[in-house]
Amino acid sequence: MKKRTTVFLSLLLVVFLIAGLTGCGTDTNSDTGEEPSTSAKQTFINIGTGGTAGTYFPLGGAFAEIWNKDIAGINATATSTGASVANVNLLKEGNVEVVIIQNDIASYAETGTVLFEGEPYPDIRGLCTLYSEPLQLVTTDESIKSVADLKGKRVAVGAIGSGVEANARQIIAAAGLDFEEDIDPKFLSFSEASTGLKDRQLDAAFLVAGVPTAAIVDLSTQNDVFVVPIDGEVAENLMNTYPFYTEFIIPAGTYKGQADDVQSLSVRAMLAVNANLDEELAYGMVKSIYENGDRITAAHNVGKDITMDTALDGIGITLHPGAQKYFDEQGIK
Repeated sequence: MKKRTTVFLSLLLVVFLIAGLTGCGTDTNSDTGEEPSTSAKQTFINIGTGGTAGTYFPLGGAFAEIWNKDIAGINATATSTGASVANVNLLKEGNVEVVIIQNDIASYAETGTVLFEGEPYPDIRGLCTLYSEPLQLVTTDESIKSVADLKGKRVAVGAIGSGVEANARQIIAAAGLDFEEDIDPKFLSFSEASTGLKDRQLDAAFLVAGVPTAAIVDLSTQNDVFVVPIDGEVAENLMNTYPFYTEFIIPAGTYKGQADDVQSLSVRAMLAVNANLDEELAYGMVKSIYENGDRITAAHNVGKDITMDTALDGIGITLHPGAQKYFDEQGIK
């Protein structure tokens, strides 16, 4: 009996020693004895925007700020980039997690057409569209009253390989004209085109930009400037063929001498991500945008146009499941 008691006590001592050693290995605060708090896992989100002087960069900064505030564990930053086409490539290569791009560029990327001919990016996903970037066809020639009137004219169509060039080609074709045969295309940036219009070296110019556009305002100080409508069958043909186009009215008085509203079309700035972005994270990002409108508007005036009612206008590409979940909850189709 005495032997059994000795064995039992020896085993009990071993148990106490093991428990003591385990306790010594516990990571506690040596001063307070409290267990340390466990910080949330950090998720880094790099937002591809545009040039620092443009609209995309301050908006990206606002998105980063509200996501850092509202979503636990997020460390988001906005990065200046070469804008839409560059952003698609950065997203595809995994160098950024979120991008601000034009919706037409997103559509070309997903389908591998136009600027991404033969190189589709099927994993690009939309979160939402943001605000309109209207197509403007301007001229100093009062006889040009429609797209069809561009026949035989010298027309600035954007820089080679630009989104503006792609838009101009689509508009010209929708009007029943041949881009190479029926117009004299000039591959110029709009700043170059503005100079050409001033010097009467051009008859008309396409641009894609918010209204009023400073370059057109400047042009109108010394010249009569006319905004040509993109409407009727031309607009219908474009919207039926390309789902990223939406209707847009350039309000009367936008430019000096513009007495009436002018009907046109618009592409939209949008947020895009990769298909592998976590669903709940995507949901939280979209939700946070529509709960922080004042902060976004404070970053740039276009923030006032970022509304839930227009969040899916011209989306044009596959929606991310996290965004789809949010909009389903809100009854937005």
